[in-house]
Amino acid sequence: MSTRIRVPEQAHRKLTEGFERIRREQQLPSAFSQAALDEAEWMATSPAHTGRDLTELPFVTIDPPGSMDLDQALCIEQLGPGYRVWYAIADVGAYVRPGSALDVEARQRGETVYLPDGKVPLHPPVLSEGAASLLPGADRLAAVWRIDLDAEGRTIGADVQRGLVRSRERLDYDYVQAAVDTGTADGTLRLLAQVGRLRLELERERGGVTLPTPEQEIVALDAAAREREDFRLEYRVPLPSEAWNAQISLMTGMAAAAMMLDAELGLLRVLPPPHSSDLAKVRRVAAALDVPWPEGATYGAVVHDLDPSKPQQAAFLQESKVLLRGSGYVAFNGAPPSHADHAAVAAPYAHVTAPLRRLADRYAAEICLAVAAGEPVPDEIQEALPEVPEIMSTTGRRANAVDRACVDLVESFVLRDRVGQTFEASVIDIDERRKGGLVQLLDPAVIARCDGEALPLGERVTVRLVKADPATREVRFTLA
Repeated sequence: MSTRIRVPEQAHRKLTEGFERIRREQQLPSAFSQAALDEAEWMATSPAHTGRDLTELPFVTIDPPGSMDLDQALCIEQLGPGYRVWYAIADVGAYVRPGSALDVEARQRGETVYLPDGKVPLHPPVLSEGAASLLPGADRLAAVWRIDLDAEGRTIGADVQRGLVRSRERLDYDYVQAAVDTGTADGTLRLLAQVGRLRLELERERGGVTLPTPEQEIVALDAAAREREDFRLEYRVPLPSEAWNAQISLMTGMAAAAMMLDAELGLLRVLPPPHSSDLAKVRRVAAALDVPWPEGATYGAVVHDLDPSKPQQAAFLQESKVLLRGSGYVAFNGAPPSHADHAAVAAPYAHVTAPLRRLADRYAAEICLAVAAGEPVPDEIQEALPEVPEIMSTTGRRANAVDRACVDLVESFVLRDRVGQTFEASVIDIDERRKGGLVQLLDPAVIARCDGEALPLGERVTVRLVKADPATREVRFTLA
Protein backbone atom coordinates (compact mmCIF):
# COMPACT_ATOMS: atom_id res chain seq x y z
CA MET A 1 0.00 0.00 0.00
CA SER A 2 1.41 3.34 -1.00
CA THR A 3 1.75 5.76 1.89
CA ARG A 4 1.22 8.89 -0.19
CA ILE A 5 -2.21 10.31 0.58
CA ARG A 6 -3.70 12.99 -1.61
CA VAL A 7 -5.74 15.57 0.24
CA PRO A 8 -8.11 18.04 -1.43
CA GLU A 9 -7.78 21.73 -0.68
CA GLN A 10 -10.97 21.71 1.42
CA ALA A 11 -9.34 19.36 3.95
CA HIS A 12 -6.14 21.34 4.48
CA ARG A 13 -7.53 23.84 6.96
CA LYS A 14 -8.79 21.03 9.23
CA LEU A 15 -5.50 19.13 9.12
CA THR A 16 -2.95 21.94 9.01
CA GLU A 17 -2.17 21.79 12.72
CA GLY A 18 -1.47 18.06 12.53
CA PHE A 19 0.79 18.41 9.52
CA GLU A 20 2.72 21.22 11.20
CA ARG A 21 3.24 19.00 14.25
CA ILE A 22 4.64 16.26 12.02
CA ARG A 23 7.06 18.77 10.51
CA ARG A 24 8.28 19.74 13.96
CA GLU A 25 8.54 16.17 15.24
CA GLN A 26 10.62 15.07 12.26
CA GLN A 27 12.69 18.28 12.33
CA LEU A 28 12.08 18.99 8.67
CA PRO A 29 14.06 21.97 7.40
CA SER A 30 12.00 25.09 6.81
CA ALA A 31 13.34 28.06 4.88
CA PHE A 32 16.49 27.92 2.78
CA SER A 33 19.47 29.94 3.91
CA GLN A 34 19.78 33.37 2.35
CA ALA A 35 23.08 32.30 0.78
CA ALA A 36 21.36 29.36 -0.94
CA LEU A 37 18.48 31.54 -2.13
CA ASP A 38 20.85 34.17 -3.52
CA GLU A 39 22.92 31.53 -5.24
CA ALA A 40 19.81 29.91 -6.73
CA GLU A 41 18.65 33.24 -8.15
CA TRP A 42 22.06 33.79 -9.74
CA MET A 43 22.48 30.25 -11.10
CA ALA A 44 18.95 30.29 -12.55
CA THR A 45 20.23 32.80 -15.11
CA SER A 46 23.87 31.68 -15.28
CA PRO A 47 24.11 27.86 -15.38
CA ALA A 48 27.58 26.32 -15.34
CA HIS A 49 27.06 24.20 -18.48
CA THR A 50 25.48 24.32 -21.89
CA GLY A 51 24.57 21.48 -24.18
CA ARG A 52 23.82 20.27 -27.70
CA ASP A 53 20.67 21.80 -29.21
CA LEU A 54 18.02 19.05 -29.18
CA THR A 55 15.01 21.35 -29.16
CA GLU A 56 13.74 19.82 -32.42
CA LEU A 57 12.82 16.62 -30.57
CA PRO A 58 9.11 16.69 -29.51
CA PHE A 59 9.52 15.93 -25.81
CA VAL A 60 6.53 15.72 -23.46
CA THR A 61 6.33 15.37 -19.68
CA ILE A 62 3.98 12.97 -17.86
CA ASP A 63 3.35 13.73 -14.20
CA PRO A 64 0.53 13.99 -11.66
CA PRO A 65 -1.72 17.03 -12.25
CA GLY A 66 -0.33 20.26 -10.84
CA SER A 67 3.28 19.08 -10.66
CA MET A 68 5.85 21.82 -11.18
CA ASP A 69 9.12 20.05 -10.33
CA LEU A 70 9.34 18.19 -13.65
CA ASP A 71 12.44 15.99 -13.72
CA GLN A 72 11.80 13.98 -16.89
CA ALA A 73 10.67 14.56 -20.46
CA LEU A 74 10.15 11.77 -22.97
CA CYS A 75 10.34 11.28 -26.71
CA ILE A 76 10.09 7.87 -28.39
CA GLU A 77 10.73 7.10 -32.06
CA GLN A 78 10.34 3.98 -34.13
CA LEU A 79 13.79 2.65 -35.08
CA GLY A 80 13.31 -0.04 -37.72
CA PRO A 81 11.63 -2.94 -35.92
CA GLY A 82 12.74 -1.49 -32.59
CA TYR A 83 12.63 1.84 -30.79
CA ARG A 84 14.77 4.83 -29.84
CA VAL A 85 13.92 6.37 -26.47
CA TRP A 86 15.06 9.91 -25.76
CA TYR A 87 14.80 10.63 -22.05
CA ALA A 88 15.68 14.14 -20.90
CA ILE A 89 16.49 14.53 -17.20
CA ALA A 90 16.74 17.96 -15.58
CA ASP A 91 20.43 18.96 -15.52
CA VAL A 92 20.61 19.97 -11.87
CA GLY A 93 24.40 19.71 -12.01
CA ALA A 94 24.41 22.79 -14.22
CA TYR A 95 22.95 24.81 -11.35
CA VAL A 96 24.26 23.14 -8.18
CA ARG A 97 28.00 22.66 -7.81
CA PRO A 98 29.63 20.48 -5.12
CA GLY A 99 30.57 22.55 -2.06
CA SER A 100 28.29 25.47 -2.93
CA ALA A 101 25.65 26.90 -0.59
CA LEU A 102 22.99 25.10 -2.64
CA ASP A 103 24.88 21.81 -2.30
CA VAL A 104 25.21 22.23 1.47
CA GLU A 105 21.43 22.72 1.76
CA ALA A 106 20.72 19.77 -0.54
CA ARG A 107 22.96 17.46 1.49
CA GLN A 108 21.05 18.42 4.64
CA ARG A 109 17.70 17.72 2.98
CA GLY A 110 18.59 14.64 0.92
CA GLU A 111 15.28 14.49 -0.88
CA THR A 112 12.05 16.41 -1.33
CA VAL A 113 9.58 15.44 1.39
CA TYR A 114 5.94 15.46 0.33
CA LEU A 115 3.11 16.11 2.77
CA PRO A 116 -0.56 16.25 1.79
CA ASP A 117 -0.64 20.03 2.33
CA GLY A 118 2.66 20.84 0.62
CA LYS A 119 6.28 19.80 0.34
CA VAL A 120 9.71 20.49 1.75
CA PRO A 121 11.77 20.80 -1.46
CA LEU A 122 15.32 19.68 -2.03
CA HIS A 123 16.12 22.86 -3.98
CA PRO A 124 14.71 26.41 -3.91
CA PRO A 125 11.59 26.73 -6.09
CA VAL A 126 13.31 29.22 -8.40
CA LEU A 127 15.24 26.16 -9.62
CA SER A 128 13.06 23.16 -8.82
CA GLU A 129 9.87 24.72 -10.16
CA GLY A 130 11.51 27.23 -12.47
CA ALA A 131 14.82 27.36 -14.30
CA ALA A 132 15.77 23.68 -13.89
CA SER A 133 12.27 22.20 -14.27
CA LEU A 134 11.37 20.82 -17.70
CA LEU A 135 8.30 23.03 -18.04
CA PRO A 136 6.58 23.13 -21.44
CA GLY A 137 7.44 25.76 -24.00
CA ALA A 138 10.79 26.74 -22.45
CA ASP A 139 14.35 25.82 -23.38
CA ARG A 140 15.88 23.77 -20.58
CA LEU A 141 19.23 22.12 -19.90
CA ALA A 142 19.05 18.36 -19.53
CA ALA A 143 21.06 15.19 -19.31
CA VAL A 144 19.61 13.50 -22.38
CA TRP A 145 19.67 9.72 -22.53
CA ARG A 146 19.41 7.98 -25.89
CA ILE A 147 18.50 4.32 -25.43
CA ASP A 148 17.98 2.04 -28.42
CA LEU A 149 15.80 -1.03 -28.07
CA ASP A 150 15.20 -4.05 -30.26
CA ALA A 151 11.74 -5.25 -31.28
CA GLU A 152 11.35 -7.06 -27.94
CA GLY A 153 12.23 -3.96 -25.92
CA ARG A 154 15.74 -5.10 -24.94
CA THR A 155 18.43 -2.42 -24.65
CA ILE A 156 20.96 -2.64 -27.47
CA GLY A 157 22.69 0.71 -26.92
CA ALA A 158 22.71 3.60 -24.47
CA ASP A 159 24.38 6.99 -24.31
CA VAL A 160 23.91 10.25 -22.42
CA GLN A 161 24.95 13.82 -23.15
CA ARG A 162 24.17 17.33 -22.05
CA GLY A 163 21.55 18.95 -24.22
CA LEU A 164 19.12 21.81 -24.61
CA VAL A 165 15.52 20.56 -24.86
CA ARG A 166 12.03 22.02 -25.07
CA SER A 167 9.00 20.12 -23.81
CA ARG A 168 5.95 20.50 -26.02
CA GLU A 169 3.26 19.52 -23.51
CA ARG A 170 2.74 18.76 -19.82
CA LEU A 171 0.53 15.66 -19.69
CA ASP A 172 -0.89 13.61 -16.84
CA TYR A 173 -1.47 9.87 -16.49
CA ASP A 174 -5.25 10.05 -16.98
CA TYR A 175 -4.79 11.85 -20.29
CA VAL A 176 -2.20 9.34 -21.52
CA GLN A 177 -4.35 6.38 -20.48
CA ALA A 178 -7.45 7.78 -22.16
CA ALA A 179 -5.54 8.49 -25.38
CA VAL A 180 -4.22 4.92 -25.50
CA ASP A 181 -7.56 3.33 -24.55
CA THR A 182 -9.51 5.29 -27.17
CA GLY A 183 -6.96 4.68 -29.92
CA THR A 184 -6.22 8.39 -30.35
CA ALA A 185 -2.65 8.19 -29.03
CA ASP A 186 0.06 8.79 -31.60
CA GLY A 187 3.79 9.40 -31.63
CA THR A 188 5.41 9.13 -28.21
CA LEU A 189 2.21 8.17 -26.37
CA ARG A 190 1.40 5.30 -28.72
CA LEU A 191 4.97 4.03 -28.56
CA LEU A 192 5.10 4.46 -24.77
CA ALA A 193 2.30 1.91 -24.42
CA GLN A 194 4.18 -0.50 -26.69
CA VAL A 195 7.57 -0.08 -25.01
CA GLY A 196 6.04 -0.08 -21.54
CA ARG A 197 4.31 -3.41 -22.11
CA LEU A 198 7.46 -4.93 -23.58
CA ARG A 199 9.55 -3.78 -20.63
CA LEU A 200 7.00 -5.14 -18.15
CA GLU A 201 7.23 -8.52 -19.86
CA LEU A 202 11.03 -8.39 -19.72
CA GLU A 203 10.78 -7.52 -16.03
CA ARG A 204 8.66 -10.60 -15.49
CA GLU A 205 11.16 -12.75 -17.41
CA ARG A 206 14.16 -11.65 -15.38
CA GLY A 207 12.30 -11.97 -12.07
CA GLY A 208 11.78 -8.28 -11.30
CA VAL A 209 9.05 -7.16 -8.93
CA THR A 210 6.41 -4.46 -9.28
CA LEU A 211 3.89 -4.72 -6.45
CA PRO A 212 0.29 -4.12 -7.63
CA THR A 213 -0.67 -2.02 -4.62
CA PRO A 214 -3.28 0.77 -4.57
CA GLU A 215 -2.88 4.22 -3.07
CA GLN A 216 -5.03 5.75 -0.38
CA GLU A 217 -6.79 8.93 -1.40
CA ILE A 218 -8.86 11.32 0.72
CA VAL A 219 -11.81 12.67 -1.24
CA ALA A 220 -13.98 15.68 -0.43
CA LEU A 221 -17.71 14.96 -0.53
CA ASP A 222 -20.14 17.31 -2.22
CA ALA A 223 -22.97 18.87 -0.24
CA ALA A 224 -25.51 16.26 -1.35
CA ALA A 225 -23.31 13.39 -0.13
CA ARG A 226 -22.42 14.89 3.26
CA GLU A 227 -24.15 13.60 6.34
CA ARG A 228 -21.73 13.31 9.26
CA GLU A 229 -18.48 13.58 7.35
CA ASP A 230 -16.84 16.00 4.94
CA PHE A 231 -14.29 13.55 3.52
CA ARG A 232 -13.84 9.88 2.84
CA LEU A 233 -10.85 7.63 2.16
CA GLU A 234 -10.82 5.54 -0.99
CA TYR A 235 -8.40 3.19 -2.68
CA ARG A 236 -6.94 4.26 -6.01
CA VAL A 237 -5.39 1.63 -8.26
CA PRO A 238 -2.50 3.05 -10.36
CA LEU A 239 -3.13 3.23 -14.10
CA PRO A 240 -1.22 1.13 -16.64
CA SER A 241 0.20 4.39 -18.03
CA GLU A 242 1.96 4.94 -14.68
CA ALA A 243 3.60 1.52 -14.94
CA TRP A 244 4.68 2.18 -18.54
CA ASN A 245 6.27 5.48 -17.55
CA ALA A 246 7.98 3.86 -14.56
CA GLN A 247 9.52 1.27 -16.86
CA ILE A 248 11.25 4.02 -18.86
CA SER A 249 12.82 5.30 -15.64
CA LEU A 250 13.85 1.78 -14.57
CA MET A 251 15.35 1.11 -17.99
CA THR A 252 17.40 4.31 -17.76
CA GLY A 253 18.57 3.45 -14.25
CA MET A 254 19.72 0.04 -15.46
CA ALA A 255 21.64 1.64 -18.33
CA ALA A 256 23.28 4.10 -15.90
CA ALA A 257 24.29 1.29 -13.54
CA ALA A 258 25.86 -0.68 -16.38
CA MET A 259 27.80 2.40 -17.49
CA MET A 260 29.17 3.07 -13.99
CA LEU A 261 30.05 -0.57 -13.36
CA ASP A 262 32.05 -0.61 -16.61
CA ALA A 263 33.85 2.55 -15.46
CA GLU A 264 34.43 1.10 -11.95
CA LEU A 265 33.13 4.32 -10.42
CA GLY A 266 29.62 5.08 -9.37
CA LEU A 267 26.66 5.12 -7.04
CA LEU A 268 24.17 2.25 -7.16
CA ARG A 269 20.78 1.65 -5.62
CA VAL A 270 20.96 -1.90 -4.24
CA LEU A 271 18.68 -4.42 -2.58
CA PRO A 272 20.11 -7.73 -1.35
CA PRO A 273 18.42 -10.99 -2.34
CA PRO A 274 15.91 -12.24 0.23
CA HIS A 275 17.13 -14.56 2.96
CA SER A 276 16.27 -18.18 2.29
CA SER A 277 14.27 -18.39 5.52
CA ASP A 278 12.16 -15.37 4.53
CA LEU A 279 11.55 -16.84 1.09
CA ALA A 280 10.51 -20.15 2.63
CA LYS A 281 8.11 -18.34 4.98
CA VAL A 282 6.53 -16.40 2.13
CA ARG A 283 6.08 -19.63 0.17
CA ARG A 284 4.26 -21.12 3.16
CA VAL A 285 2.03 -18.04 3.36
CA ALA A 286 1.22 -18.38 -0.35
CA ALA A 287 0.21 -22.02 0.17
CA ALA A 288 -1.91 -21.15 3.23
CA LEU A 289 -3.70 -18.38 1.34
CA ASP A 290 -4.17 -20.40 -1.88
CA VAL A 291 -2.01 -17.99 -3.88
CA PRO A 292 -0.62 -19.98 -6.83
CA TRP A 293 3.18 -20.29 -6.93
CA PRO A 294 4.10 -22.56 -9.86
CA GLU A 295 7.27 -24.61 -9.67
CA GLY A 296 10.24 -22.55 -10.87
CA ALA A 297 8.32 -19.25 -10.85
CA THR A 298 9.99 -16.22 -9.27
CA TYR A 299 8.38 -14.08 -6.61
CA GLY A 300 8.06 -11.27 -9.18
CA ALA A 301 6.13 -13.51 -11.55
CA VAL A 302 3.82 -14.60 -8.71
CA VAL A 303 2.86 -11.07 -7.63
CA HIS A 304 2.67 -9.63 -11.14
CA ASP A 305 -1.03 -10.35 -11.67
CA LEU A 306 -2.34 -10.39 -8.11
CA ASP A 307 -5.42 -8.35 -7.23
CA PRO A 308 -5.06 -6.43 -3.91
CA SER A 309 -8.85 -6.09 -3.70
CA LYS A 310 -9.07 -9.82 -2.94
CA PRO A 311 -8.46 -10.45 0.78
CA GLN A 312 -6.16 -13.45 0.43
CA GLN A 313 -4.03 -11.79 -2.24
CA ALA A 314 -3.87 -8.52 -0.29
CA ALA A 315 -2.68 -10.47 2.76
CA PHE A 316 -0.03 -12.25 0.69
CA LEU A 317 1.25 -8.93 -0.72
CA GLN A 318 1.52 -7.49 2.78
CA GLU A 319 3.24 -10.56 4.24
CA SER A 320 5.69 -10.85 1.35
CA LYS A 321 7.02 -7.29 1.67
CA VAL A 322 9.69 -8.79 3.93
CA LEU A 323 11.42 -9.90 0.72
CA LEU A 324 11.87 -6.28 -0.41
CA ARG A 325 13.40 -4.80 2.74
CA GLY A 326 16.95 -3.58 3.10
CA SER A 327 17.43 -1.32 0.07
CA GLY A 328 20.18 1.27 0.15
CA TYR A 329 22.92 3.01 -1.79
CA VAL A 330 26.50 1.90 -2.33
CA ALA A 331 29.29 4.12 -3.68
CA PHE A 332 32.42 2.63 -5.26
CA ASN A 333 35.62 3.92 -6.79
CA GLY A 334 37.65 1.00 -8.04
CA ALA A 335 36.45 -2.57 -7.85
CA PRO A 336 32.63 -2.78 -8.12
CA PRO A 337 30.74 -3.86 -4.99
CA SER A 338 30.31 -7.58 -4.43
CA HIS A 339 26.53 -7.15 -4.30
CA ALA A 340 25.67 -4.73 -7.10
CA ASP A 341 22.15 -5.91 -7.97
CA HIS A 342 18.79 -4.57 -6.90
CA ALA A 343 16.72 -7.66 -6.14
CA ALA A 344 13.39 -6.04 -7.06
CA VAL A 345 14.76 -4.83 -10.40
CA ALA A 346 16.63 -8.12 -10.86
CA ALA A 347 19.62 -6.24 -12.30
CA PRO A 348 22.13 -3.54 -11.34
CA TYR A 349 20.28 -0.26 -11.00
CA ALA A 350 20.97 3.41 -10.23
CA HIS A 351 18.88 6.45 -9.41
CA VAL A 352 19.47 9.07 -12.12
CA THR A 353 16.01 10.23 -13.21
CA ALA A 354 14.83 12.51 -10.36
CA PRO A 355 17.65 14.97 -9.53
CA LEU A 356 15.25 17.80 -8.69
CA ARG A 357 13.83 15.66 -5.87
CA ARG A 358 16.68 13.32 -4.84
CA LEU A 359 20.30 14.18 -4.07
CA ALA A 360 21.82 10.87 -5.21
CA ASP A 361 20.59 11.31 -8.78
CA ARG A 362 22.71 14.42 -9.36
CA TYR A 363 25.92 12.64 -8.37
CA ALA A 364 25.15 9.55 -10.45
CA ALA A 365 24.19 11.68 -13.43
CA GLU A 366 27.45 13.64 -13.30
CA ILE A 367 29.42 10.38 -13.30
CA CYS A 368 27.50 9.01 -16.29
CA LEU A 369 27.87 12.24 -18.25
CA ALA A 370 31.64 12.23 -17.74
CA VAL A 371 32.01 8.52 -18.57
CA ALA A 372 29.90 8.80 -21.71
CA ALA A 373 31.93 11.80 -22.88
CA GLY A 374 35.20 9.99 -22.24
CA GLU A 375 36.21 12.60 -19.67
CA PRO A 376 37.47 12.14 -16.10
CA VAL A 377 34.82 12.37 -13.41
CA PRO A 378 35.35 15.73 -11.62
CA ASP A 379 37.43 15.44 -8.45
CA GLU A 380 34.79 17.18 -6.34
CA ILE A 381 32.24 14.52 -7.34
CA GLN A 382 34.61 11.68 -6.49
CA GLU A 383 35.52 13.26 -3.15
CA ALA A 384 31.89 13.77 -2.09
CA LEU A 385 30.61 10.43 -3.35
CA PRO A 386 31.41 8.23 -0.29
CA GLU A 387 29.20 10.38 1.95
CA VAL A 388 26.09 10.17 -0.23
CA PRO A 389 24.82 6.71 0.84
CA GLU A 390 24.64 7.71 4.51
CA ILE A 391 22.98 11.03 3.65
CA MET A 392 20.33 9.20 1.61
CA SER A 393 19.82 6.61 4.33
CA THR A 394 19.26 9.19 7.05
CA THR A 395 17.01 11.50 5.05
CA GLY A 396 15.14 8.56 3.52
CA ARG A 397 14.19 7.26 6.98
CA ARG A 398 12.92 10.73 7.84
CA ALA A 399 10.81 10.93 4.68
CA ASN A 400 9.32 7.49 5.36
CA ALA A 401 8.46 8.51 8.91
CA VAL A 402 6.70 11.62 7.59
CA ASP A 403 4.72 9.51 5.11
CA ARG A 404 3.57 7.11 7.81
CA ALA A 405 2.64 9.91 10.23
CA CYS A 406 0.60 11.69 7.57
CA VAL A 407 -1.32 8.52 6.76
CA ASP A 408 -2.00 7.93 10.46
CA LEU A 409 -3.22 11.51 10.89
CA VAL A 410 -5.60 11.39 7.93
CA GLU A 411 -6.96 7.96 8.89
CA SER A 412 -7.63 9.05 12.47
CA PHE A 413 -9.22 12.29 11.25
CA VAL A 414 -11.60 10.55 8.87
CA LEU A 415 -12.65 8.02 11.54
CA ARG A 416 -12.74 10.42 14.50
CA ASP A 417 -16.57 10.43 14.80
CA ARG A 418 -17.09 6.72 14.17
CA VAL A 419 -15.75 5.11 17.36
CA GLY A 420 -17.97 2.17 18.30
CA GLN A 421 -19.06 1.44 14.72
CA THR A 422 -18.32 -1.85 12.96
CA PHE A 423 -16.61 -2.31 9.60
CA GLU A 424 -15.92 -5.13 7.17
CA ALA A 425 -12.20 -5.76 6.79
CA SER A 426 -9.57 -8.23 5.63
CA VAL A 427 -6.81 -9.52 7.88
CA ILE A 428 -3.57 -8.79 6.03
CA ASP A 429 -0.98 -9.37 8.75
CA ILE A 430 -0.80 -11.15 12.09
CA ASP A 431 1.45 -10.57 15.07
CA GLU A 432 1.34 -13.60 17.34
CA ARG A 433 3.50 -11.94 20.00
CA ARG A 434 1.05 -9.09 20.54
CA LYS A 435 -2.19 -11.04 19.89
CA GLY A 436 -3.35 -8.96 16.96
CA GLY A 437 -2.37 -7.77 13.54
CA LEU A 438 -3.29 -5.45 10.68
CA VAL A 439 -6.66 -5.21 8.99
CA GLN A 440 -7.49 -3.50 5.72
CA LEU A 441 -10.96 -1.98 5.76
CA LEU A 442 -13.07 -2.33 2.66
CA ASP A 443 -14.52 1.15 3.21
CA PRO A 444 -13.08 3.62 4.13
CA ALA A 445 -9.58 2.92 2.80
CA VAL A 446 -7.84 2.39 6.12
CA ILE A 447 -5.15 -0.05 7.30
CA ALA A 448 -4.82 -0.21 11.05
CA ARG A 449 -4.01 -2.32 14.11
CA CYS A 450 -6.63 -4.80 15.28
CA ASP A 451 -6.48 -6.49 18.68
CA GLY A 452 -7.65 -10.03 19.09
CA GLU A 453 -6.48 -13.61 19.36
CA ALA A 454 -6.25 -15.97 16.39
CA LEU A 455 -6.90 -13.40 13.65
CA PRO A 456 -7.57 -15.41 10.46
CA LEU A 457 -4.94 -14.28 7.94
CA GLY A 458 -6.40 -13.55 4.54
CA GLU A 459 -10.02 -13.77 5.62
CA ARG A 460 -12.86 -11.29 5.94
CA VAL A 461 -13.82 -10.24 9.46
CA THR A 462 -16.03 -7.68 11.16
CA VAL A 463 -14.12 -5.25 13.35
CA ARG A 464 -15.16 -2.53 15.76
CA LEU A 465 -13.42 0.85 15.97
CA VAL A 466 -12.29 1.45 19.55
CA LYS A 467 -9.99 4.45 19.06
CA ALA A 468 -9.47 7.19 16.46
CA ASP A 469 -7.54 10.12 17.90
CA PRO A 470 -6.07 12.75 15.53
CA ALA A 471 -4.05 14.20 18.43
CA THR A 472 -2.05 10.98 18.83
CA ARG A 473 -2.66 9.76 15.25
CA GLU A 474 -3.76 6.40 16.65
CA VAL A 475 -6.43 4.13 15.15
CA ARG A 476 -7.27 0.78 16.73
CA PHE A 477 -9.86 -1.87 16.12
CA THR A 478 -10.93 -5.06 17.83
CA LEU A 479 -12.79 -8.07 16.50
CA ALA A 480 -16.50 -7.36 16.74
